[in-house]
Amino acid sequence: MNSIKVPGNIKGERVDAVLSIAVEGLSRSSLKSRIEQLFVNGQRAKLSRKVSSGDSIEYNLKKEISVNIEAEDIALDIIYEDENVFVINKPAGMVVHPAAGNYSGTMAQGIMHRLQETESDFLASDKRPGIVHRLDKDTSGIIIAAKNTAALEFLSGQFRERRASKTYLAIINGRLPGKRGSIESLIGRDRQNRKKMTWKTENGKSARTNYKVLRRWSEKSFVALSPKTGRTHQLRVHMLKMQTAITGDPIYARKTEGYSLMLHAYKLRITLPGEDKITEFRAPLPARFKSAIISLSGRD
Repeated sequence: MNSIKVPGNIKGERVDAVLSIAVEGLSRSSLKSRIEQLFVNGQRAKLSRKVSSGDSIEYNLKKEISVNIEAEDIALDIIYEDENVFVINKPAGMVVHPAAGNYSGTMAQGIMHRLQETESDFLASDKRPGIVHRLDKDTSGIIIAAKNTAALEFLSGQFRERRASKTYLAIINGRLPGKRGSIESLIGRDRQNRKKMTWKTENGKSARTNYKVLRRWSEKSFVALSPKTGRTHQLRVHMLKMQTAITGDPIYARKTEGYSLMLHAYKLRITLPGEDKITEFRAPLPARFKSAIISLSGRD
């Protein structure tokens, strides 16, 4: 049984609204089909029950039904591969997992095809492949996938315990204070727009991002961003909080100026299965970044 305390100054909100904000990846629509048991202050309740700050919510969810992933022959830019893992340089615009509106052309389907071609026993019960972490569709760069269940659990544990580290490169609108810094806030679902996250919440989860300024121009900056937590849209929200939205961000920037999202997962440091040392992987800077840097440097 999962449980949360209703946070902040909430008064008279529905249980489904509170859970969809407090639990990452859980929407009000999915709650209708997934909720098995629900209690408020020890008493059985419905999703429409109104709760306030300090109330205790206990709930059980059905396991989410996985989409059947059909293999597709999709070209993957593989940085590294061994018997346990793939490290892939994902292009901007590629979706990681099949979902509504994106049932084809995903990274997961490309991985399934490659495993069919190279691993004769990949359907065995201990060979369940899985993508360890996520990148938004419009973000390019490093992503690691496991070829078997043991590797998936080993790698996922490092992300869960924050022993794996990632560094992103971004072009942002404006300038951050100083050459280095840290941004901390809560991050939760935006109540007005469910596609957005926001730092303007009392009910979110704590998030921290370190930054380093690599280059400045008159109106933009080139920065390295290191998330110390893994919240949805964390880097995009933290840059918006600093009034330096990521250039080309279709959700958080006021205008894209003809750019695509200028965010690239550049570096991953992680311990591979069967090893006791940290390995560092890097994904080369994409052409869209090189072109933008040349263009911005020519203007100043």
